[in-house]
Amino acid sequence: MEIIERRRQLRQRVLEEVSKWARGLPFKASVILIGSYARGDFNLWSDIDILVISPSFKGSPIERLKVLDILPGSEVVPLTPEEFERLIKRGDPLAVEALDQGVVLRDDLKLSAKKRG
Repeated sequence: MEIIERRRQLRQRVLEEVSKWARGLPFKASVILIGSYARGDFNLWSDIDILVISPSFKGSPIERLKVLDILPGSEVVPLTPEEFERLIKRGDPLAVEALDQGVVLRDDLKLSAKKRG
């Protein structure tokens, strides 16, 4: 039980840290935690997968990442709302996971209304 409690505490700490980071973004965005930390099956080698959707993003994904102060140990996927919609329509695994299992940490774009699960 002690191991389970430590894992629960670690996940909670990550959720709080990423939520604080998401709230600090200086533009309109929806931020969804995806991957192993969202599902709760993370391990020592897991990174923190974060989907950031914003109409403010311009240029290539690399250019978009430059405007974000990314948390250590995190992997950020920056998308425009239009790109995210296209992924949803195609049934892309990233969009499906975000809608079905993602943890919405900030939702300026009201994407939680699209949640499927």
